[in-house]
Amino acid sequence: MNKELSRHEIREMALQALFPLDFNADLTKEDAIFHAIELDHKEMINEEESEFVPVYLDTLVGGVCAKKGELDQTIEKHLKGNWRINRISKMDLIILRIAIFEMKYIEDVPSAVALNEAIELAKTFSDDQSRKFVNGVLSNVLKEIEAGA
Repeated sequence: MNKELSRHEIREMALQALFPLDFNADLTKEDAIFHAIELDHKEMINEEESEFVPVYLDTLVGGVCAKKGELDQTIEKHLKGNWRINRISKMDLIILRIAIFEMKYIEDVPSAVALNEAIELAKTFSDDQSRKFVNGVLSNVLKEIEAGA
C-alpha cells in the first residue's frame, strides 16, 4: 500500500493512538499506533506492520509520550481561573499535547499550523466549546513561543 497520508490524517491517528495510552498503562506505544492505523487504514497493514507506520506518526506519539510532563506543565500554565488540568476532557488534553509538541519540537511545522490543526481535531473529535477552549489555550502558548519565552 503506497497511499501517502496527509499530516492531518497522521495527527488524527496520533490522537487515536494517544487516547488509549492515557488510560491503559499496559498498552505499548507500538500497539496503540497499530490500533490507530487499523481504525481507518486497514489496507496499510500487512505482516510487516512497522513498515507502514508513518515516520511522522511515530514522531508525534513517541514525542508526546516522552514530553508528557513538560507539555502538561505548559498547558497548566495557560489555564485561566479555576481550571486545572484534571478538569480538561481527555480528548481535549491530548489535542493540546499534540499541538504544543508540534509548536515546540517540530521545526518544519509552523506554530500557527499546529494551532489550526488542533482546532480542526477539536471540531472532529470534540464539541464547539472544546474548540474554543483549545483555541484559547493554544493562542496563549503561541504568544509565549513567539515572544521567545
